[in-house]
Amino acid sequence: MRLREFRRAVADEFGPRGPSLTADLVLGALGGRSADEAIAAGVDAGIVWTALCDATDVPPARRHGVGLAEPPR
Repeated sequence: MRLREFRRAVADEFGPRGPSLTADLVLGALGGRSADEAIAAGVDAGIVWTALCDATDVPPARRHGVGLAEPPR
């Protein structure tokens, strides 16, 4: 996942609260960092997206993100 795809997926899933979640929500799966901190530290955006989805209970059907290629079936 590219960074722009991550940002689009966050906006599509979380709407206006997306930037607050990525800045403020501490994610244990990312070593106690926020999504923004993890990305700044070089963690792959796809890993960050998965951690954010896990922490916020995004259903698997919506994890792929609008505007991304469909996952393999």
